[in-house]
Amino acid sequence: MPNNRQTGPLMAPAASPPAVPPPLAVPRAERQGAAILMICASALIFAAQDGISRYLGAAYSPIFVIMLRFWFFAAFVILLCARAPGGLARAVRSKRPWTQIFRGVLLVAEVVVTVEAFVRLGLINTHAIFACYPLLISALSGPVLGEKVGWRRWAAVAVGFVGILIVLKPGSGVFSADAVLPFVGAAMFAVYGLLTRMVGRDDPAMVSFFWTGIAGAVAITLVGIWHWEPIAGRDIPWLLLLCFAAVVAHFMLIKAYELAEASALQPFSYTQLVWVSLFGVVIFGETLAPNVALGGLIVVGAGLFTWWRARQRERAGQR
Repeated sequence: MPNNRQTGPLMAPAASPPAVPPPLAVPRAERQGAAILMICASALIFAAQDGISRYLGAAYSPIFVIMLRFWFFAAFVILLCARAPGGLARAVRSKRPWTQIFRGVLLVAEVVVTVEAFVRLGLINTHAIFACYPLLISALSGPVLGEKVGWRRWAAVAVGFVGILIVLKPGSGVFSADAVLPFVGAAMFAVYGLLTRMVGRDDPAMVSFFWTGIAGAVAITLVGIWHWEPIAGRDIPWLLLLCFAAVVAHFMLIKAYELAEASALQPFSYTQLVWVSLFGVVIFGETLAPNVALGGLIVVGAGLFTWWRARQRERAGQR
């Protein structure tokens, strides 16, 4: 670690010692490689977390499980912000407090809806539909953020929704109202992402992180405390693992985004679908139906295209 302390002038010795070279900076390629590994590792942890949530959500009220998870997450947020420059006093100060509170409430509500979808539809079917959230962000970025959405991105959104229809197979007799849950969750997460970008214009990331954890914990407590129920001894380790996994995965995300640009890392977050499918089939006995696999690939492909177009626009703007 470089020494940032300033020292006074030194007395010149008889023979000057050789100059000590400054510490070498970590090459950009190495930083990006480490960030990619962290994103892939966090995707694996998030997939495991979804599996645990599916198990616990079937045994207990999802609202109760998410409340305990957000208590742990809020404690982690307070600890992290307290150690950051400016401490908690800086993290509390927001120029958009009501938007920040709404973000936190929206996120915890989205998690509850998604866990309920895990229980009713399974991991694979839920994630195949939920993967459309980047397309919803593209579609809503115009009216919400005032960004220009070109015809290519609108075409990608349309193709992605074709993929969702392939997954759902409406009119085939297998469609159920429960299939709306992951789409609602994806829409809520997309709005959350757009609001995050909106408050990011005025508040630093640590402020948004603080309000997300605290507002979410308070909101879910007001509802979840009425769903309190005893926890079986065999499930306590799973609950602790769920909370710990959430903290580790979020910490790895933070570190990854410190090392590389978010736009360069986004495609690797889709590796979570691979792990979710594996856990769903091997652990929960789910079936990866051909229409779900095909539709999911179309949705992911459309999402990757919107990412690629955004990268092209960024590079064009830098020229």
